[in-house]
This record gives sequence, C-alpha cells and structure tokens, in this order.
Amino acid sequence: MSKTQIQIFDTTLRDGEQVPGCKLNTPQKIIIAKQLDLLGVDVIEAGFPVSSPGDFKSVEEISKIVKNATVCGLTRSVENDIKIAAEALKYAKKPRIHTGIGTSDSHIIHKFKSNKEAIIERAVRAVSYAKSFVEDVEFYAEDAGRTDNEYLARVCEAVIKAGATVLNIPDTTGYCLPHEYGAKIKYLMENVKGIDKAIISCHCHNDLGLATANSIEGIINGARQIECTVNGIGERAGNTALEEVVMIMKQHPYLNLDTNINTTMLYGISQLVSENMGIYTQPNKAIVGANAFAHSSGIHQDGVIKNRETYEIIDPKDVGVTESAIVLTARSGRAALAYRAKNVGYELTKLELDVVYAEFLNFADTKKEVIDSDIHEIIKTTKIYN
Repeated sequence: MSKTQIQIFDTTLRDGEQVPGCKLNTPQKIIIAKQLDLLGVDVIEAGFPVSSPGDFKSVEEISKIVKNATVCGLTRSVENDIKIAAEALKYAKKPRIHTGIGTSDSHIIHKFKSNKEAIIERAVRAVSYAKSFVEDVEFYAEDAGRTDNEYLARVCEAVIKAGATVLNIPDTTGYCLPHEYGAKIKYLMENVKGIDKAIISCHCHNDLGLATANSIEGIINGARQIECTVNGIGERAGNTALEEVVMIMKQHPYLNLDTNINTTMLYGISQLVSENMGIYTQPNKAIVGANAFAHSSGIHQDGVIKNRETYEIIDPKDVGVTESAIVLTARSGRAALAYRAKNVGYELTKLELDVVYAEFLNFADTKKEVIDSDIHEIIKTTKIYN
C-alpha cells in the first residue's frame, strides 16, 4: 500500500447498527454493502457473527456479493467467536477477522478482573487462532485511548509477532484530545518493534465531538486506516463520520493523503443509510446535511451568487449534491431575491426589484422560508406584471 493511501474501514453495518432501534435486516444490509463496495471503501465490517443467527447470515451473504472490498467480521478474544466468524466469512474474496480485548486499567481490572500479562497472553492466543483461518487479522486494543502507551506498545508488539496485520487503536470512550491521540499513534510508530509489518488503524468515538479531529491527527502521525461510519452513526454519540474524513483529505491536498472513495456518491449513500435505519440526519451535519450547501443570510447569498467559493470550500457536485441552495428568508437580500425570481421566470429591473423586495420583506416576516410559489404571489401583489 502507498504511504499516502489511507484505507477506509466502514463499520456502518456493525458499530453503526448499534444505535438503539436501528436494527437492519439482511436484505437491507446487502443493499448498503453493495453501495459501500461501489463507493470504494477498502474494508466493510459486516457484523459480529457470533452475536446472533441474523448477524451470522448477514456476514455470510455480504461475503458472497462484495466484489472489491475486504469483508470483516468482529469477534472477542474467544475461540468460538473466532471460529464462527471464520465460517461466516468463508465465501469472502478477501476475508478479515477482527479480534481483540480491552487493554486499559479500567478494562483489565474491572471488566476482566485480570492482569496485564494475562491480557497479553489472551491477545496473542486470539490472533494466533484467527491466523489459522485467514491471513488478514486485525487486532483491537479496546479503550486504547485510556491505555498507558508503554503497555499498549507491548501489546501491539506481541500481536504483530502472532500475525496481526492491522492494529486498531480505539478511542473507545471518545475521551482523547486530538494532540493526545496523535501523540499516542506517533509513540507506537516509534516504539513498536515490527510496526512496519502492520497498519495502524484509528477507531474514534464522538462522545466529546472529537472523533473526526482525532482520526485526522492519527493519520497525520502515521496511521493508515480510519474506521468510520456513514453519517457518523454508532454507539452513544457515534463514530468518526466517513464523509468528513474523506473530504478533509480531499480538500487539504498538502496532507498528501488520499482514499479510494468516489466522493460523488457520498450524499446518495448518506440518504440510503438514513432511510434504511430510520435515523434523521441533522440539517447542519457537515458534508451531507440538508443545510450543508444552503445559504439564507443576505451577505452570504450575495457572495455565493457572485462566486460560489466565497462561502463554500467544497463544490456540492463533488459530494453528489446538484447545486447550492439559496434559501429566501427575512434575512435575504436583493441579490438572492433577484436570483430566485429569475429561476422562476422573472427578469426584474433594478426599479422593479426595489418594489418587489419591499413586498418580499413584509411577506418573509410572516414565514420561516419563502418558496417559489410565494415569489409568484409576491410579484402578483405588486402588479408589476399585470
């Protein structure tokens, strides 16, 4: 893999589906998986096969239809989990088993009631067993964000020796600040023997709204895979949003990092996931929200009408949105009204616009938004075209 290429590991169908009330059935998962494959993601985490017969079936069926991406199944560091995952992945062209265990003091003491050496032994056994089924084994150090760096490096070194090809460094609770997470990745890159034999992966949660920032800091400091979900959905406050990290890399070429994602499909797949999961995407969601390319302030509208780049750093077409939206409200100016009036068939002179604008302001004060049919009504009221 190129040193500038960032792999996109999509976990919409696994971590994303952990949103309460958003269970997908197998046919829905297959539809989304096909689109993810066309989108260009490198890895599709299709589910947690041992968790239920339905999840097993979904991973198995997705394995059959995915043509390009690696298909991944999640497990705990439990032999039966790993065996079941291997069975579910048997039809995959490029299978990956994703196994791991918690490494923070909190997890070791309270969750496993164990000790650091025993956890390393369990991690090594899990990776070794997974390696007996597939070549591509990813290891996750759960709660790595709160794990001591020196101990985390020891764990990583041990699982690389056991055959791990990818090291997932999750900020499971979304606690890290970006500079802290970036420093953690840098420490591992510099202190883990054999790190050149594995890819470091970022898996960041959004509890403090820092998932995207942390993931970007991770790849700046040497990680070469980002684990993310469409629309940033997932456990609690969600995961890193796929569309955000992809467009950050695209819009900041000086990072010299890129992905295989066809960005013109981003809006479409966002809608697909939202509809199938029944999750309303907030209007101000970056990249794919309904208001991401909408302008209602008169100052902004005037600038965008004159030159889109005055207030938009992304061309809407680059993410699959047809065009920017000029939304008429009481905050809109003459330029926006003239622009929208022209779109519905009225070429207003300056004097006509002054008359119509005065009527428009009175009308706009009574409504949240002025739509095309309202423009006809406003102009009719002024009797300019009578």
